[in-house]
Amino acid sequence: MKLLFLTPYPIQRAPSQRFRFEHFFKFMEEMDLTYDFSSFLSEKAWGIAYQRGNLVSKAFYVIGGYLSRIKMLFTLGKYDFIFIHRELTPFGPPVFEWLITRVFKKKVIYDFDDAIWMADQNQENFLWKALKWRSKVASICKWSWKVSVGNEYLGDFARQYCDDVVLMPTIVDTSIHTPPIHHKHPMPVIGWTGSHSTLFYLDTILPALTLLQERLEFEFLVIANKNPNLPLKHFRFLAWNKQTEIDDLSLMDIGVMPLEDTEWSKGKCGFKLIQYLSLGVPAVASRVGVNNEIIQEDFNGYFAQTTEDWVSRLSTLLEDHQKRRTLGNNGRLLIEQKYSVNSQKQTFFNLFNDQP
Repeated sequence: MKLLFLTPYPIQRAPSQRFRFEHFFKFMEEMDLTYDFSSFLSEKAWGIAYQRGNLVSKAFYVIGGYLSRIKMLFTLGKYDFIFIHRELTPFGPPVFEWLITRVFKKKVIYDFDDAIWMADQNQENFLWKALKWRSKVASICKWSWKVSVGNEYLGDFARQYCDDVVLMPTIVDTSIHTPPIHHKHPMPVIGWTGSHSTLFYLDTILPALTLLQERLEFEFLVIANKNPNLPLKHFRFLAWNKQTEIDDLSLMDIGVMPLEDTEWSKGKCGFKLIQYLSLGVPAVASRVGVNNEIIQEDFNGYFAQTTEDWVSRLSTLLEDHQKRRTLGNNGRLLIEQKYSVNSQKQTFFNLFNDQP
């Protein structure tokens, strides 16, 4: 059986791909499967995609991406299943998805891990909204053989259009994501990791951190691709680096995941929490979306809503080393049971089960 994976980004680059399905590629041979991989963005395009400027080069690479999709259509005959992550092209209607499913009659497994049918930025102008053509998500769900989603909120949307929707959570490889054996810094570290597009969530907890630093000593660590330069007494920024990602995350004693209570946030799949807990780091999070399924109050972390909540919950963990260790160990067990490669391996490969 041969599979084709069609993705927006090059292999081993984007978290949404690395921690949803790329982990399973190493098992393909033992499952008697072969696969090819084709991304819209090339490696060179990925290198400049999120930089300012370079508009001519970016346009050139976008055109190249569309040409690669056209070329792909002529190879479809040799594949039994087509796995599409998020979308085949960044702009316009789902022409290629329609051709694959309706003209070439291929069985498509459609995968997404965000509420990509809605705008993620309130400031989007009319032209950008038109270019993104987000209504295509519903169409692709309708045409797909199966839909794989990261949480139940996304699943509820997909079930309006597809009868076979599979919950496939974001996962980590627990043989790689392992709790550190070294002693951590004498000053406790509260940490957050994410991309530049989600840094605004830190505004939610900045008042709490400011109050907290008046009576407790702690460092606040941000791991991202942009420095937010937070006005805190002990603030530290580390540029995200795939090679040091786990070591950097292991510096944390407490992880935080603040969210706004919006429809877009409900589509988030809790990846930050999954990373923290996999390393034995307890977490404090907003009670939004899938966070409600991952965090178990006073077992592997806490929920916080108001500034007072954040101060109280973080204080508890900062002042009690044993509590941090106990909750962290409990979190690790949860990840092994529900959010690990081993726990979801069969779910993933069942996506390609052709039996009724």
